[in-house]
Amino acid sequence: MNERSSALDKTSDEPLYIQLYTILQEEIESLYHMGDQIDSEREICLKYGVSRTTVRLALELLEKRGYIDKVQGKGNFVSKPKISQDLMHFYSFTEEMIKMGRVPSSELAGFEMIEASEGLAARMELSHGEKVYKIDRIRYADHIPVMQEVSYLPYDRFTGLSRDRLLEESIYKIMNDEFDVKISNAEEYLNPVLINRLESLLLETPEGGPGLKITRITREGGRIIEYTNGIARGDKFTYRGNLEIGRAETTGKTADSLSESVKP
Repeated sequence: MNERSSALDKTSDEPLYIQLYTILQEEIESLYHMGDQIDSEREICLKYGVSRTTVRLALELLEKRGYIDKVQGKGNFVSKPKISQDLMHFYSFTEEMIKMGRVPSSELAGFEMIEASEGLAARMELSHGEKVYKIDRIRYADHIPVMQEVSYLPYDRFTGLSRDRLLEESIYKIMNDEFDVKISNAEEYLNPVLINRLESLLLETPEGGPGLKITRITREGGRIIEYTNGIARGDKFTYRGNLEIGRAETTGKTADSLSESVKP
């Protein structure tokens, strides 16, 4: 593969890191398989005769565009396909990951009972000050953080929910098994965003990278039983919908009022 180093033209107006990105992208697509570890920064520096800064910029671009995953302390690995969610059907993160052959897991970053603020109460169709559970989680696929979620559940519908149970099972399994919840429908609103500083730390992805803000409202009959705001890594997630001629519907609603951050 040493002959590839001649593709770097140091007299060109095109930045070296862009040239290197293109070369590495071609190598990944033609020479590697999913999960393979690629050369280290030092090896790439030596192979192409460029600085570590140039290599890091090229690798950051590969990561942002979904070609590689950086695993702290281990190196860079060829990415698996993005996690694909079907917008036309209700889904559980855990169940979807299992179907895709991924290993799902969650870190419970926070669990508390709070009084609903005026804004949160309006979104959940509750009275100002009603008690709700606030559940903060980091979701993982194959041990890589892919989403940060904050969920709110009405306390009176889920009285007795505990931190220990959330460490053992998914929310939807607990809802079904212990509270006999019959979900009737859910709405989701998606907004493209840039990953902020805190999210970049939680999700181990570059600040300013692509993200998806996901707001979900889940109902049991006419009652809202879950309100969730999440941030998903744009380099790991894709959402799909099936549009059939004559069956497409529009609600006339906008996501702006529903997908704003909730401040308890």
